[in-house]
Amino acid sequence: MEFAEKEGLKFYRPQHEQGMVHISAAFAKHRNRLSTFACTTSIGPGALNMITGAGVATVNRLPVLLLPSDYFANRVPDPVLQQIEHPNERDVSASDAFRPVSRFFDRISRPEQLLASLPEAFRVLTDPAETGAVTVSLPEDVQAEAFDWPTEFFGKRVWRIRRPLPEPELIREIVTRLQQAERPMIIAGGGTIYGEAWTELQAFAEAFGLPVTETQAGKGALSWNHPWNAGPVGSNGATSANELAKEADLILALGTRLTDFTTASRSQFQTQRCVLLRSTWRRWTPTSFRPCRWSPMSNGLCRR
Repeated sequence: MEFAEKEGLKFYRPQHEQGMVHISAAFAKHRNRLSTFACTTSIGPGALNMITGAGVATVNRLPVLLLPSDYFANRVPDPVLQQIEHPNERDVSASDAFRPVSRFFDRISRPEQLLASLPEAFRVLTDPAETGAVTVSLPEDVQAEAFDWPTEFFGKRVWRIRRPLPEPELIREIVTRLQQAERPMIIAGGGTIYGEAWTELQAFAEAFGLPVTETQAGKGALSWNHPWNAGPVGSNGATSANELAKEADLILALGTRLTDFTTASRSQFQTQRCVLLRSTWRRWTPTSFRPCRWSPMSNGLCRR
């Protein structure tokens, strides 16, 4: 902790491990996923208390770095503290429960493994598509081991968030679909906020008169009192947005994975000829578009 303060890393002592992870996820959301906390715990039940928070962070694509303690790698002091060990498999501990709820998991059995593990952990933390809970489990004896670290490993690193632009051909295709649509609408998800694309969203909706609905994570992408904001859509949405969705013939879904809350378990869009175009950090679907934010060239193409 003393070394952390010298490096400008402030230490906070939480009252409960689960609450600690929830706070970290909320902080990451508030900072548009550009910052987060590292959460540390003891071995056993203390580590297990973080699992619910890890699941919430991963489901919502919010970056949190989890550093639970683990059993002694040399297995000489055993059991340790509140260690929860498997009765038959000696290489399984409570930390293994993090595997299904983490976007990245690694158990460090030798200190030099961090040279490869930490860069990959931070790559996942800063990747818009892959981010979520990142767990690096640290055996208690390994935490105290000495290692001749290369000084370059501790140099300042800048992790840049990917903002890939769509190919012009794909923009033209989506513009063609928009021009042919009679009742298009937009669903704005959390990716619109995390990508800081709210200005482009508002300009596009205003220029072409497209109603904007929002998911839970996308709330606030367009001001609540904006004339083109039709409100939240889905099973817990507003009548205004849901009635538009029933009659829409083209859905432009921006920065959303379209979970069952948004689609009302795939019952929300009832027009048989409705076309769904979904923009996420990974891809456009059903065609293979791949933008992260609306390209400026799209406005000019739509006006033609």
